[in-house]
Amino acid sequence: MYNCEDYLELLHNEVKPALGCTEPIAVALAVARARECFADMPVSAVEVAVSGNILKNAMGVGIPGTGMVGLKIAVALAVVCGKSEYGLEVLNDLTPADVCKAREFESKVTISLADTKRKLYIEAHCRFEGGHSSKVVIADKHDAIVYVKSDETVVLDELTHSGDGDCGQNQKEISDYNLTLAKIYDFAVNVPLDRIEWIEEAVRLNKNLADEGLKGEYGLKVGHTIASESIFGEGLMAHCMALTAAASDARMAGCTLAAMSNSGSGNQGITVTMPVVAAAEKYGSSREELLRALALSHLVAIHIKGYVGRLSALCGCVIASTGAACGIVMLNGGTVGQMGYAVKNMIANISGMMCDGAKVGCALKVATGVACAVSSAALAMSNVSAGSNDGIVADDVEQTIANLGTIGKFGMQKTDEMILDIMINK
Repeated sequence: MYNCEDYLELLHNEVKPALGCTEPIAVALAVARARECFADMPVSAVEVAVSGNILKNAMGVGIPGTGMVGLKIAVALAVVCGKSEYGLEVLNDLTPADVCKAREFESKVTISLADTKRKLYIEAHCRFEGGHSSKVVIADKHDAIVYVKSDETVVLDELTHSGDGDCGQNQKEISDYNLTLAKIYDFAVNVPLDRIEWIEEAVRLNKNLADEGLKGEYGLKVGHTIASESIFGEGLMAHCMALTAAASDARMAGCTLAAMSNSGSGNQGITVTMPVVAAAEKYGSSREELLRALALSHLVAIHIKGYVGRLSALCGCVIASTGAACGIVMLNGGTVGQMGYAVKNMIANISGMMCDGAKVGCALKVATGVACAVSSAALAMSNVSAGSNDGIVADDVEQTIANLGTIGKFGMQKTDEMILDIMINK
């Protein structure tokens, strides 16, 4: 059995608005909080140390409203206009004048690689005129501020040094919720509709990004091209790919519209949401059918992410598009068994897609993941499923998910290190 309130809590914890790619935005959040320790004093310098996965996902991504990429401008903007109370929308008050000021401050920003085993770790030091200083640490979750020090006074300390993860926060880990595909399906079918109506905000935010991306002014124009070229046709797959990739195009190129994220990732939130929205448009699904399918899609992605970890060498669109595949099956009236088939088909297909950092090219991988989601769902509805002779796929869907997690979290560790080394030295 499951506790409905627990699942609602988990959704609220993991599905949040985010402005810009969440890795540089998480860094900006840490810096903004450090800046606020002495809000009335000019900042003379900022030193930031981050884990390798944060660096990998922040090197090539556009920072909203700047036309620039990378961590230095994100840090400088946090000093100029960041507000930690906004969470992952920390740069929400950004103006063109702030961008000019931030460009002037960039030379006072230093970025380095932190000596940590944590996948997600950010340490921000602000130096102030007059000799004051502050230190803020974010660890294990993009918006989890676990340590604050103002001069020699420790304001907050939830940071432990006993290994990877678990900073001693009160929030439970994903694994504590004992998710399974069957329980998620039961929840999505039976939860009172008014308890999940807020998920409609994910539709609004991510659809706005998709509409912006379809204009064809962002990144590689993947979504715009799929939507406009006749070779792709006008069917379900093309519609799902176009809307989802377009939202990623806009977001990764620095669009100033927020995304509804999933598990700390805006692209994952987009990829969990938009294929289900696009499918509902094609099917003529009701509002209730869409909201329940989205609740299921988001929770399936969160479930898989619990095994893989927040950041890894496994591309997040593999996880997110698997959630979307289940959502599409649900919109088709499929059973939980057929959703299990869709999960197995996804993992048999694109489980090896690697993450080589956040950048505009992520829209290509998003489009690939969505295409796989639609085909996996269609096969599942015909009761076609990859079986235990297909690589890491097991007879049991939960074991299949666990196998993917083992590969993503542990098996691809060396791959992760090699990707970062190539990116830094190319």
